[in-house]
Amino acid sequence: MNPNRRLSNTVKALMASKRYTIIVADRSSGVVRRATISLRPVLIASSVLLSLPVLIGVGAAWKAKSDVADLRASHQALEAENANFRSATEQLAGQIASLESAIQDLGARSALDPSLARTMNKLPAVVKARAMGGSTEVDRTAQTALSAIGTPEDTFGLLRTLLEGLDSRLHVVSRDVDRRNALAAATPSIWPAQGWLSSAMGPRIDPITGGDDFHAGLDIAGERGQPVYVTAAGRVTHVAFEGGYGNLIVVDHGFGLETRYGHLLNYTVRNGAKVKRGDVIGHVGNTGRSTGYHLHYEVLANGKLLNPLQLLTKQQPRAQ
Repeated sequence: MNPNRRLSNTVKALMASKRYTIIVADRSSGVVRRATISLRPVLIASSVLLSLPVLIGVGAAWKAKSDVADLRASHQALEAENANFRSATEQLAGQIASLESAIQDLGARSALDPSLARTMNKLPAVVKARAMGGSTEVDRTAQTALSAIGTPEDTFGLLRTLLEGLDSRLHVVSRDVDRRNALAAATPSIWPAQGWLSSAMGPRIDPITGGDDFHAGLDIAGERGQPVYVTAAGRVTHVAFEGGYGNLIVVDHGFGLETRYGHLLNYTVRNGAKVKRGDVIGHVGNTGRSTGYHLHYEVLANGKLLNPLQLLTKQQPRAQ
């Protein structure tokens, strides 16, 4: 038989059979009390008492390990969340910077000369309506979204939505500013020639026949060959001799606006040419039905005559 197994059997036998008797005697009364105990329960109880601290330590170690693992997982989750927040913040900062740049650009482009603005206000409503664009409806996205704020992700999402909405509105405003600036550039606002006003628009005595006449524009008298300036940006649509107008230039400015320059000595532009306010397009002459060197100037809106005097500012055309 295996020695180890024999020893184990012996110990088991001793534990199973060996008992101890404890005797307690009272000397004064002579009473003797006996208590018999078995070795096995004592050893078991001792083993339990000795192993209990070890078991508590092992349990505490496992709990600490579990807590550390939870903390590590929470830390990683927070790092990932912070990274997302940093990325979202950078995106929002980029959107804000872009909007600031767009607002500054709009501010620069929306500046308009006060006298030109007053001239534009005198244009017919149908002309100004052609330059209007975009909806005037108030964007209520912010008011709707404010009630949905919850988590930080919701807040970032709301900010992105609001910034995108503002960017969209800025595009609409930018388009409107561009159209207004286009109308400003197309508004006939400067004197087409230097000289003096010899005949205004309206009823008059015909200088040739002496009868009643209606003058369709302005006559600006001057010296032969003085430059004639286009009064707004546009495209030349007519360059030719035209009956009583003599040598005539017609410029289409868009938005239904048109100007005419008659009795010219010559032309410095061709049909179809694009011009801007202040460009020289010809020179003062005495062609057609004319009694002296002067420029005949007309302004039309949607085919109807306008009095050029109500559109002219104090700005004088540049000298040649």
